[in-house]
Amino acid sequence: MRPPWWRDPALLPSVLSGVFLLAGYVFEWSGLPVPALVLQWVALLAGAYTFVPGAVRRLLRGRLGVGLLMMIAAIGAVLLGHVGEAATLAFLFSLAEALEDRAMDRAREGLRALLSLIPDTVRVSRLNGDVTIPAADVQELDILVVGAGERVATDGVVVEGRSSLDTSAVTGESIPVDVAPGDLVAAGSVNGAATLRIEATADGRDNSLTQIVALVEQAHARKGNRARLADRIARPLVPAVLIAAAAIVLFGFLIGDPGTWTERALVVLVAASPCALAIAVPVTVISAIGAASKFGVIIKSGEAFEQLGTIRAIALDKTGTLTRNQPVVVEVHPAPGVTREELLAWAAAVESTSTHPLATAITAATPSAPAAVDVVEDAGHGITGRVGGRTVRVGNARWLDLSEQSDTAEHMAGQGMTVVVVEVDGRFAGLIGVRDELRPESAETVRMLHTQGIATVMLTGDNGRTARAIAREAGITDVQAEQLPRDKADAITALVATRPTAMVGDGINDAPALATATVGIAMGVKGSAAAIESADVAFTGHDLRLIPAALAHARRGRRIMTANIALALAIIVVLFPLALFGVLGLAGVVLVHEIAELIVIANGVRAAGRPALARTMSTPVTPQPALTVA
Repeated sequence: MRPPWWRDPALLPSVLSGVFLLAGYVFEWSGLPVPALVLQWVALLAGAYTFVPGAVRRLLRGRLGVGLLMMIAAIGAVLLGHVGEAATLAFLFSLAEALEDRAMDRAREGLRALLSLIPDTVRVSRLNGDVTIPAADVQELDILVVGAGERVATDGVVVEGRSSLDTSAVTGESIPVDVAPGDLVAAGSVNGAATLRIEATADGRDNSLTQIVALVEQAHARKGNRARLADRIARPLVPAVLIAAAAIVLFGFLIGDPGTWTERALVVLVAASPCALAIAVPVTVISAIGAASKFGVIIKSGEAFEQLGTIRAIALDKTGTLTRNQPVVVEVHPAPGVTREELLAWAAAVESTSTHPLATAITAATPSAPAAVDVVEDAGHGITGRVGGRTVRVGNARWLDLSEQSDTAEHMAGQGMTVVVVEVDGRFAGLIGVRDELRPESAETVRMLHTQGIATVMLTGDNGRTARAIAREAGITDVQAEQLPRDKADAITALVATRPTAMVGDGINDAPALATATVGIAMGVKGSAAAIESADVAFTGHDLRLIPAALAHARRGRRIMTANIALALAIIVVLFPLALFGVLGLAGVVLVHEIAELIVIANGVRAAGRPALARTMSTPVTPQPALTVA
């Protein structure tokens, strides 16, 4: 964890540089030039320590940047006898770099959390009985014995047993899926109530979870090659200024006055030093990032903030992002002669002892129902119990007869519901529809994004029917369902190739896509550590309306940043001829630079304005009803 700024050792050289610089100017104004000069030299060396070694290393690798030009400008000021001005340049640039690096530096522990989903050990069936081995030693074709509540160590196929698997962390499926012999199982899935025997189809060191880690690392490596905005501008500026300075010196020798023109060349180097440019981006970024963090929008780096202002399309995960990730009863269809209350009470009584998410949803709809007796769970099918002398069975449509309600069940499934069938004493009693509902602000968020001209796409590991039903309610027309983590990353890669694209998600299965996107946005502090680590932006809350608000905030900050850069470049363009022809000496050039820096800082601080974020957080969301009775 990064320490508070006042205890951050990375900021110490810049702080020392500023303290010694101020002290040096105090001594100079007091008429004590010698101690003033000593303190200014200390300030210069402390500030230069933060960027000169890096600038030299980059130069040796053939890379140019703002740091090199700042170094040359400081050297030029020293050669002209103005150590205080050189120290001022070094202090301002070192502080800007330190603050931006602090904004970008984050601990990378999420991938370790991701790999922790694989158990340390696993039971494997052998001829002489079950043995426990390290999960990393699992080989393809090994038979894994996975008990109730245990995680699956690697990818495989069920060869014995029936159960339900919670795959939400890996695939994004909002409701546990029933599995039986022949069904595929992903590493990291959590087994339900019955023991399964699974034949491994991948080694313990090379499965779908380890591939997710590899995808995330590859995406981070690609992102790391992007240059920051100031460096992109400085790349052509640095060689141009150096060539111009060399040409000025050469001109002096040609006309027989090398002394005058060499001095002018050094003044030109200082005039062309990107002091304002160096601070234009960090001061804006830090102001904007600080303002956003007060409303729960954590932007991890200056680059992420810059990129956030360019987004033209946004891909959203379904489960836990657009939806609450809390299945609830949304429809009840009792059979003739059965009331809604009776149907829910029977189902809730039988499900009261189950930990299945569907059971939780049903019991929440009728919390006062007494518990059933003689309850027996048939893994992968349903549950049976006795309620008031009646035998009640609750399960899926593959296990229980739908009577004449198959069309109703089909319609419910088309609306994205999981259909639960209730049978009493061998007779059909009704249908209960359970669904992971949209967040109340989801549709409003999508409308806000469309108003801003930002296209929306749903990427989800859930089944196509459920995904399309939720997408219709949210107002999203582009839906890509049943996406594995690699599929999501590939889809984002295709979108990024056409326009800057953000990805919003909260699950481990979203991590590769979040890392691949132009900007990855992780939703909520309860999101997986891998998702939060892979993302560039993290929201501490779940109000989706923060997404369009954050995008608008970043675009405003980017406009301020662009204005600052334009001003910084304009200063260089104006000062260059004035320094070249001797109109301004070094003192005049430095004075203009200082004034420009004050203007840039004042303008950059405006990025802290947060009216859009404030309005978003102050506008209440109207809850939507969850239960519909038919």
